[in-house]
Amino acid sequence: MFMGGDTDDGGQGRQPGDCGHRAVPHPGDIRIEAWAACREHCLAEAVLAMVECFADVSGVRPTAVDRVRLAEASDDDLLVTLLDEVIFRLEAYGEVPVDVEADEADGGLDVRLAVTRLDDVQITGAVPRAVAWNELRIGPDPYGWSCAVTVDA
Repeated sequence: MFMGGDTDDGGQGRQPGDCGHRAVPHPGDIRIEAWAACREHCLAEAVLAMVECFADVSGVRPTAVDRVRLAEASDDDLLVTLLDEVIFRLEAYGEVPVDVEADEADGGLDVRLAVTRLDDVQITGAVPRAVAWNELRIGPDPYGWSCAVTVDA
C-alpha cells in the first residue's frame, strides 16, 4: 500500500525507490510529471501532482474516504481514468484528495482517496477540466516508474 508523500527534487539525482511529482511549464495547460518505485505509487503521485497545481492541501485533514475500483486496462488508460475520476469528483461533489493510496488488483487498481471539501482548501490555480491524451506517457524507467500528462485547466 502507498500513501502519497512530499515531492522530491524534481527527478534530479533520483535514486531507485524514490517517489515524487512536479508541475512543468506547458503553454496554456498544466503538465505534470510523477515518479515512484512501482506503477501504483506513480499513479498516486500523479493525482497529488494534479491537485497541487490548483490547491494547497498542506495541513488539511480529510473529512471522508472514497474508494474507487478501476478495471484492468492499459497503463495509459489507468492514468487517464484515475485523473478523470478526480476531476469528476471535484465537479460533481466538490471533493479534493488530500492523500491517495493505490494498490494493484487483478490488473486493475484499487484506490483510496482521502478527501476534503474544495471549499476547505486554498485555491492556488485553475481547477482542471480534462486530461489530454496527447503527449501522455507512463511506464517503467531505470529507477521504477514515471509518467507525464497534460491537464487542461
